[in-house]
Amino acid sequence: MGFPGAHAPRETADYSVVGAPLDVSTTFKPGTRFGPRRVREAAEPFEDYDRHTGLRFTDLGVHDHSDIRPGDDAAEYLDFLRGALAEYSREGVVPLLVGGEHTVTVAALRALTPDLYVCLDAHLDLRESYAGNPLSHATVSHHALEYADEVVVLGARSGSEAEWELAQTSGRVTVVPPAAVPDWEPTVDGRAYLSVDIDAADPGFAPGTGTPEPFGLDPTTMHGVVRTLAPDCVGFDVVEVNDRDDGQTATLGAKLLRAFVYAHADDSHSRP
Repeated sequence: MGFPGAHAPRETADYSVVGAPLDVSTTFKPGTRFGPRRVREAAEPFEDYDRHTGLRFTDLGVHDHSDIRPGDDAAEYLDFLRGALAEYSREGVVPLLVGGEHTVTVAALRALTPDLYVCLDAHLDLRESYAGNPLSHATVSHHALEYADEVVVLGARSGSEAEWELAQTSGRVTVVPPAAVPDWEPTVDGRAYLSVDIDAADPGFAPGTGTPEPFGLDPTTMHGVVRTLAPDCVGFDVVEVNDRDDGQTATLGAKLLRAFVYAHADDSHSRP
């Protein structure tokens, strides 16, 4: 099934949902290959109307590209995915990437080269490699330093000693702990990219993810970040949703994706 309400043809689209069901480096509970399907299914009962903006999702030019399915080679897959996302960007379409493991975000960063990378995430993901794999889902923020000028990780509460040290000494990484996220105010100078690793949420709200970490964010806080940052973004993703709960994690992911579109479109409509 397509993402509910994403009925626009590609030729007239302003946004495109792109499923990226990569599931090769998850280190605890696998299942992110089912994330795009679960997120689409979870959005089915949502109302079309958004009371915050007065907009209807079906009026906002959202297209569903369907899934870009991976083969056995993650590096080859990321390169192909990068090409598809870059093509949308050249057409003036904002890609909405639905993972899959967090590694898929690397393809979006390569395609869009934002000035600012903001991630809601329980983990720092600043490793150069994990278990010998430089394309692990635990390396995404490290890759972001190659393509963005600044990296901001919101809600991080887990990382190795070396990762915390890098975050403190690089001069390009800002880590905002969970308790401080509600008061965080972004400073955006240029083009931003927003990634939502669903494990940023406390597992009490989002248990269906590969590496859950207690003491996380509540959905209202995540919703506020998405709506605040969306107008400055050239792309968005929600990743690390798996199939190991009753749908509450996918529901949160689908709701945040729609919140991004509403807030981004509302800002676009208000500009002269």
